[in-house]
Amino acid sequence: MEFFDCVCRRVSVRQYKDQEIDRELLERLVDAGRRAPTARAKEPWEFVAITDKGVLKKISCVAENGKFIENAAAAIVIFCAPTKYYLEDGCSATENILLAATDAGVGACWIAGDKKEYAKVIAVLLNAPAGLALVSIISLGVPKSIKDQVKKRSLEQVLHWENFL
Repeated sequence: MEFFDCVCRRVSVRQYKDQEIDRELLERLVDAGRRAPTARAKEPWEFVAITDKGVLKKISCVAENGKFIENAAAAIVIFCAPTKYYLEDGCSATENILLAATDAGVGACWIAGDKKEYAKVIAVLLNAPAGLALVSIISLGVPKSIKDQVKKRSLEQVLHWENFL
């Protein structure tokens, strides 16, 4: 898939078929995440790949906007060490994973983690070392259906040349 096509096709998928995702593919997705740009070359990220249905269910019970995680084939949880730009770095890694999933035909959805009340609960559930911040949870699975891209504002509506006037 051409890169720009991948960007245009990426959508949040919350309904999945009851199919597993290959471990090798999950490793490729994390590999895409670890290759993201990082401020000052800190690479503060750590990734937890989850395929255990019991753990996915526990996460879905805690993450109020991620109830659908229970039906996902897998999830990748991104934590970052406390650096000045941990959130930007973790979000960059998250987007790389979302685009790599789209390219591989895997449905994915970004569930927020940073500053959420459930962040500490998930950190304990996954035995995260103290001091790491939960940046995001990405649910993954074979989509039940492929939906069209959500209507976006046009380029003319969002692009300003030189200034806002």
